[in-house]
Amino acid sequence: MDPNSLGFIFLNAAVINNFVLALFLGICPFLGVSAKKETAWNMGLATMFVMLVSSICAYGINQLLVMFDIEFLRLICYIAVIASAVQLVEMVLKKFSPGLFRALGIFLPLITTNCAILGLALFQTYREYNFLQSLSFSIGAGVGFTVALMLMAGLREKLELAKVPSVSQGAAMSLMLAGLLSLAFMGFAGLGGSHA
Repeated sequence: MDPNSLGFIFLNAAVINNFVLALFLGICPFLGVSAKKETAWNMGLATMFVMLVSSICAYGINQLLVMFDIEFLRLICYIAVIASAVQLVEMVLKKFSPGLFRALGIFLPLITTNCAILGLALFQTYREYNFLQSLSFSIGAGVGFTVALMLMAGLREKLELAKVPSVSQGAAMSLMLAGLLSLAFMGFAGLGGSHA
């Protein structure tokens, strides 16, 4: 499979090099919001939207910075765009879905500091993706992030009904599950002929 094709870029971001389970970016919301499937799904959608907006803006900003030969401003511009995108999501959720806004609570502003989103912008710039490749990469990363959240939430909900030793309840169990999911996703490393 061609590593520059849109399908491979999507697959690479969603599964092969999953931002949470392979690159270990975005661990805070992964562990913090994955107790219930509904909350995990909504957080995944919000993060996916912010990733998409950030990717589009990062592509445009990078083109502008390269044109004026001021690439050293790249990081600060990306951070400003991500913060603005999160504020947009917060305003929309507060207006149209106050229940979801309250359910996400403190984790919604944490999207601003989610290293997966900044990593997305930096990775697409470093890899010199064109606009369509950047879109494919951001959608793949968002889908992969949401899949990781949903897998973790499903496992944590199932474990609420199981008899688990007291020593491995709570945070210890969450970290063990995260490690097992990460090991499972390592099996996708050779998918599509990828060695990265």
